[in-house]
Amino acid sequence: MTDKVFICIDLKSFYASVECVERGLDPFKTNLVVADPARGRGGICLAITPAMKDLGIHNRCRIFEIPKNVRYITALPRMKRYMEVSADIYGTYLNFVAPDDIHPYSIDEVFIDATNYLHIYRKTPKEMAVMLMNAVKERSGICATAGIGTNLFLAKVALDITAKHVPDHIGYLDERLFKEQLWHHRPITDIWNIGKGIAFRLEKYGIFDLYGIAHCDERLLYKEFGVNAEFLIDHAHGREPCTIAQIRAYRPQSHSQSNSQILFRDYNYDEAFIVLKEMVDRLVLDIFSQNEMTDSISLTVCYSKNIVPTTGGTRRLNAPTNSYNRIITAFKRLYCQTTQRNKPIRKLTISLNNLQSSANIQQDLFTEKEKDMKERAIMKAMLTIQKKFGKNAILKGISYTPYATARERNKMIGGHNAG
Repeated sequence: MTDKVFICIDLKSFYASVECVERGLDPFKTNLVVADPARGRGGICLAITPAMKDLGIHNRCRIFEIPKNVRYITALPRMKRYMEVSADIYGTYLNFVAPDDIHPYSIDEVFIDATNYLHIYRKTPKEMAVMLMNAVKERSGICATAGIGTNLFLAKVALDITAKHVPDHIGYLDERLFKEQLWHHRPITDIWNIGKGIAFRLEKYGIFDLYGIAHCDERLLYKEFGVNAEFLIDHAHGREPCTIAQIRAYRPQSHSQSNSQILFRDYNYDEAFIVLKEMVDRLVLDIFSQNEMTDSISLTVCYSKNIVPTTGGTRRLNAPTNSYNRIITAFKRLYCQTTQRNKPIRKLTISLNNLQSSANIQQDLFTEKEKDMKERAIMKAMLTIQKKFGKNAILKGISYTPYATARERNKMIGGHNAG
């Protein structure tokens, strides 16, 4: 057995548990749904209580999918509150573990390198997990589950799969147990980082589980997946060389910023373009405030009920810029060239790629400097006002048109009610 021990802790039905705890209710006995009724019966439930899961209702279901005979409480999402509770629980972990040994994976999940703490607390890996889970329950009232593994991947898989089938909700995996218990597990999409797209590509070669990957000709996998085949092969054998220290030290050579929006209803071509302009405006202000420029844009348009395939693409700009006028002109051209004009649109995703510091970019000699200076002055003024009074304190006129969404979106966190 390797000397390394990692623990992955997940807060059980986090949003729903927070709502139950603050109402003095038991999430294991109460039917509660976190959802926004204003989005209609097709709206997604952000979380349901364990009591509802025990009835066979799937997490992240849509409201209309809940059986009509099931009575339940509906709680409006309160993202700001969930972030506060998450931060408080993170503080609980810090009572036991140094920040360098914790990697927050999401609002309700963390990885902890417990290797050096087992002898400090004189505990086995499972006892260490129980200690942390009990501390979270005592401080927040929220129950947690845990996965323990000899690397990060095994800890995550132990949490996602093994912990669900044991009474104490604590799973454990090393490479030997992983091969014994999960090599033939199906569906393969239960395994961390294997989504439907990867599974579909594996099916072409008659591969339906990790055993199939582990015993497949590696040349075939590299041909199909390129360098990403290395991750599939390692994980199929239960290997993961990456550590929390390496994650914390990682600095990408380039990065991007993106914005995705699911529309509350079907939008037509012209209506969706109004939302697109607002989204571009927000992203450009963000990169401008960070003194960054982009030289590439991406757009993806998804249509209602997948009636046609997604459209969009990526385009290079003539030169790095953070000018809204130049960037929106490029997006308008891309939108016109790729978007289906007579199909209902339900989701837009945009990205500003290959962001670089403005200080490292030589200015274009052909830039209309006077016009640029005026635009920069306007953006600086908008950022100053928004920073002091909020994003809705000053907006462009387009955001006051009937089909705009920015004013409502600015009241949200992660696309949901801030609370």
